[in-house]
Order: sequence, then structure tokens, then C-alpha cells
Amino acid sequence: MSTAPKTRGILETALYCADLGRSHRFYADVIGLSAMLTTPRLVAMDAGARGVLLLFQAGATSEDLPEGDGVIPGHEGAGRLHMAFAIDDADYEPWKAHFAALGLSLAGEVSWPRGGRSLYVRDPDGHAVEFCTPGLWPNG
Repeated sequence: MSTAPKTRGILETALYCADLGRSHRFYADVIGLSAMLTTPRLVAMDAGARGVLLLFQAGATSEDLPEGDGVIPGHEGAGRLHMAFAIDDADYEPWKAHFAALGLSLAGEVSWPRGGRSLYVRDPDGHAVEFCTPGLWPNG
């Protein structure tokens, strides 16, 4: 069996949105991400540390898409999905205060037995958006 080459981390994660403009505003205004690319099909948000959050218009990505001299395979997601942002310990309480100041209720909060803490909010499509301090996973 061949040994796989190493990866450098996750570059992109994707959420599928009923109203792309509404989701773009949420991630820009509430979470503070900036758009790097905006099209009718997707908004690519700078998620820090070389990470990209792709917000796709629901239903606009299920077919293969010719791009340049290649093809982007079709993909889609349904239901309430999950993604997590890594945050520093010192930023945990400020994130809670930020959400409270915006009138945004927490969807959950966990102190993990392995270490680290997480808080969760829901985006406009009901996706679980997590903010997690170091310690949850041994590699981070």
C-alpha cells in the first residue's frame, strides 16, 4: 500500500445558502470576514490563516462547471451543516460579548474533556458555526 503525501491543512470549507446576499452580510457584518471573490454562484470569504469559507448559492453547484481548461466537479450540501473557526483562549469571552451585543443567542457552549472550549451560533441558514479555543484536538 502506498503512503499518502502530507497535507498542509484544510484550505476551503463550504456552506450552502438559501440567500447568498444574506449569508454574505452575516459573515461580513457579524463574523468580520472579508470577501475575496463575489459571483452570483459563490462568495469566497477570507477565514484567516490561509483558510477560505466558500458560501455557495444552494442549488447552483450540483452540476459540473467548466472552468478555464478544466472542470469543477458538481457538489452540494443540504440541511444544517457545521464549520468551526479556531480562536485564541483570550478571545473566547470577547466573542461571547460580541454576539450578546448583537442580540445573537448562543446555540451552544461546551468545555471539552480533552481541553478547549467551544461556543456555537447559528447562521441565517441554521448552520452551526463554532468558535473553538486550542486543546480540543491534539494537532491544534
